Amino acid sequence: MRKIIKILVVIGIVTFVVIQFFQPEKNIGEITENHILKQEQLPEIVQQTIKNACLDCHSNNTRYPWYDRMAPVSWMVNKHIVKGKDELNFSEWGKLDAYDKIVALEDMRQEIEQKTMPLKAYVMIHRDAKLSDEQVAAMLAWIDKKGAELVNSSTEK
Repeated sequence: MRKIIKILVVIGIVTFVVIQFFQPEKNIGEITENHILKQEQLPEIVQQTIKNACLDCHSNNTRYPWYDRMAPVSWMVNKHIVKGKDELNFSEWGKLDAYDKIVALEDMRQEIEQKTMPLKAYVMIHRDAKLSDEQVAAMLAWIDKKGAELVNSSTEK
């Protein structure tokens, strides 16, 4: 019985070491002119909230803590980033037309109100991503203001 346990432990260690060689591509890019931080005049609280709670999964530039470099955690994180960028990529904000921005803003509003974003697992590890009542109010106010601007500008055309 002891021999079997030793063999299983060795197999587990070897497997863990081998999977470290299979890492996903890192999501590290530059902040370009299309990035929301360059495209919009955001109130400071909204800008900080987006930086702390959104950009790691919803942009082309993720801040990676040390534990994100180890498989299988790196695979799970990469899956969240890919899915997040598919839903909304703030690095591509400037490329969206008014209609797509309005839809994105409504989706953001819904996620914030329902407290489904940022993900609970993300907030557990990144405490600064937890949205305070003040941050929620500021985000919703900016979403409403920006949405109204986009609606007004698209109806004037």
